[in-house]
Amino acid sequence: MSKIALVDDDRNILTSVSMTLEAEGFEVKTYNDGQAALDGFNKEMPELAVLDIKMPRMDGMDLLQRLRQKSKLPVIFLTSKDDEIDEVLGLRMGADDYMKKPFSQRLLVERIRALLRRQEAIAGDAEPGAATQEKDIMERGALTMTRCATR
Repeated sequence: MSKIALVDDDRNILTSVSMTLEAEGFEVKTYNDGQAALDGFNKEMPELAVLDIKMPRMDGMDLLQRLRQKSKLPVIFLTSKDDEIDEVLGLRMGADDYMKKPFSQRLLVERIRALLRRQEAIAGDAEPGAATQEKDIMERGALTMTRCATR
């Protein structure tokens, strides 16, 4: 079960998105602002973070900047800031994706899955001997697929 951090000052978004993610099998930790999230990440780092930009105490841009100093944690910005320049800035700062509010929760779930798949593939390639080892089995949750040679 992947651990997802959801950081937003809007209680309705925290509640509805965390319910959706939990229904999809994710473990979700919610935070009301960037400082609370940073404190939580120092105790336990999630596998992916979904951040709002406009928040009290520490906004999402500041949080991302601090995260990038020590982590390659996948980050999706989920924000009401809809200017193109905000999206460009967020991506240049190191966000992996950017979604504007209002948003589709189904699309958010799929973007999270895509980023986690990419991270899993990168981690798999980094294992010793992985480059020379042929991968005949692929597992995704409860699904296992085995490669069969065809002649």
